[in-house]
This record gives sequence, C-alpha cells and structure tokens, in this order.
Amino acid sequence: MIPAKFDYIKASSLNEALQLLDRHGMDAQILAGGQSLLPAMKLRLNRPGVLVDIGGIPGLNEIKEEGDSLIIGANCIHAAITGSELVAKHVGLLAEAAASIGDIQVRNLGTLGGSLAHADPSADYPAVVLACDAVITVAGKKESRDIAAADFFQGIFMTALAEDEIITSIRFPKTKKGTYQKFYQAASRFAVAGVAVVWSGDGIKVGITGVADTPYRATAVEEAYDGTGNAATKAVDGVEVMSDHFADAEYRSHLARHMVRKALES
Repeated sequence: MIPAKFDYIKASSLNEALQLLDRHGMDAQILAGGQSLLPAMKLRLNRPGVLVDIGGIPGLNEIKEEGDSLIIGANCIHAAITGSELVAKHVGLLAEAAASIGDIQVRNLGTLGGSLAHADPSADYPAVVLACDAVITVAGKKESRDIAAADFFQGIFMTALAEDEIITSIRFPKTKKGTYQKFYQAASRFAVAGVAVVWSGDGIKVGITGVADTPYRATAVEEAYDGTGNAATKAVDGVEVMSDHFADAEYRSHLARHMVRKALES
C-alpha cells in the first residue's frame, strides 16, 4: 500500500499546470481531490512520475449562474455542491448525487472535475451530466474547448479528454424537475445501478451509471416513456451489462430496471 516514487508540484495557475503537463508528457498526472488517484497509486495500479496538484488554482472552485445555465468549477468538492443553494435551486439532482458519494471525508476532498476525468463506470456524476446534457469545458496548451457530455465518456476509465488537457468547468442547463436514484455498494457507496432523470416539456432524459462499462443515455426509456414507470423495462435495451463480484449481469439488469422505475415514479 505504498506508491512508487514520484515528484510533486503544486501549480499556482492553470497556465502553469498546462505547461507542466506539456513538459513532463505522459509521465505527469493531474491531482485534484485525489480520492480516486491516490488509492490507485497506493496499489501501484497507477504510477505517475510527476503529480501536478491543481487544488489551489484560483477560480476553479466557483459556482455561478450564467443566463439559463449554472457553471460549476471543476475543483468544486462534493460537499460544496451538496451545500450550494444555487445547485439546489437550479440542478437539484446534482446535489442529490453529490450527497450520495462516499463518506464525509471523501465528500470534503473529492471534486466534480476529478470524478469526471477518472470516468469510473460506477461513479455518480456521469449519469447526471448525461441526463442534463451538460457541457464539459477543458483547457489545453493552445486553446479551450467544450465537450458535450454525450461525447465525453468513451469506455471504461476512458474519456475524450486529451493527455495535455484539464477540465476547468461544467455547464449545466437549469432544470426544474429531476432526480438521482441509486442502489449502491455498501462499503464504497459506488453505484451498482444509478439513474438520473430530467423532466422537460419535451419528455425525459435518462442517464445510467454502474450498469455498463461506460455510462449511457437510456434512449430506449426516453422514447417509450408514457408518463408512468412502464418504460423502465427498456433500461438495458441494446446495452452490454457488466458482471462482477458485486452483481452479475442478470441482477444488475434487474436493478437498472428497478431504479429507473423508482426514478420515473418519484
């Protein structure tokens, strides 16, 4: 449980962090809250030569309104999201998801951007950003760009984030009605099946995490929705469901349908 040797550099600005990534290349890795990275390093599943700490960079932990959107800095910790009046008012299901993460220690250190960049297939935030049609803003050495949530997650622990890019903020459209429901692992509180649902005048949007190796939009549920929970039977249509020591594919499929029904009927 001791990590391999590494160098530690605390970046004082976003520009400095990007320069450090450029200088050290694939040997460098970003440290935000460290709640996913550090355990992996202790097990030597991840062995960066240089850790670039972005935790103290000004402006990356702000929560602010901008027209019909709420902008949340990548360094916002889960506890800040849970306790934010703006989040509760405008993206309530995000506050629900943040409150369900880990324990109080994890919620006071882990960050929104770090969780999204890590892309654990059982993490909570991916379902929410998918259901909300959120946009993830990332900075690179040459330019910044926006990545739609639907394009961000590309496989187990894989994202559209380039090696020399850093997530800076996430833009959430303001939502009047939404919920996040999950069945979680008792020890870690990671989702065995997590479901985010957003209601709008045009119907619903459903994001699911913990069920497949990549979080996904449950478009079959969205298309079948009739105002009841019946569309939950479509929760895993067209999806290759994961099987592991927490739940086999059959049980996970059952949980996905159950949690979608619960969300739709809540």
